[in-house]
Amino acid sequence: MQSKKMAKPKPGPSTVRYLDIAEIRDDMVIMKDGTVRSVLMISSINFALKSTEEQEAIIQAYMAFLNSLEYSIQIVIQSRQMNIDKYLNDLKESERKMENELLRSQVADYRSFVNELVVLGEIMQKTFYLVVPYDPISDKKKNFMTRFSEIVSPTAAANLNRKQLDDRIEQLGRRVEIIQSELNSMSLESVRLDTQGLIELYYNAYNPDLFGSEKLSDITKVNYEEESTIQE
Repeated sequence: MQSKKMAKPKPGPSTVRYLDIAEIRDDMVIMKDGTVRSVLMISSINFALKSTEEQEAIIQAYMAFLNSLEYSIQIVIQSRQMNIDKYLNDLKESERKMENELLRSQVADYRSFVNELVVLGEIMQKTFYLVVPYDPISDKKKNFMTRFSEIVSPTAAANLNRKQLDDRIEQLGRRVEIIQSELNSMSLESVRLDTQGLIELYYNAYNPDLFGSEKLSDITKVNYEEESTIQE
């Protein structure tokens, strides 16, 4: 009886097993089913301030963009409370270096005003993303046994060889270039997230409570032994 009371509960299964992501590398996300994703961060435009002609041109360009798609895309809008800690720290440092007492007091008042404005006003910062997928073999062409094996052992499909990986990198890159060209016709600028950016994006998405308080290290400065799913 005593040994049972002293025994610690066994830890549950890791949350990693429930994620669809197998690996993030080469500026793309490799899913457990072998498909890949690229993420574009998109700028925004103030549609209401555009002239009627400009609005109609944007709408027509958006319609042409949707009609040109031969695959599904995902548009994600992420809202976060604006983080101005760096800006406030810069103001505090400027305040410390000022010799004029009046200017120092004005900077202190301004810093307090900006901080209260963001906290009390709950000013949100919106970021827009577009997810571009690539699936070398569509689900329609997969037979029953293939789909069943992916359900039972989803990581098995991610054991790609070097040729398969290079093909996914090339094909996904072409799609991204086409998408960026179409977005440019709507006066939207886009940036493809690199490996570091993708890791931070998904880390912040799955850990919203740590957003802004705990930053990830640069992956290029981390020493680790890679256990890649890519087979040579």
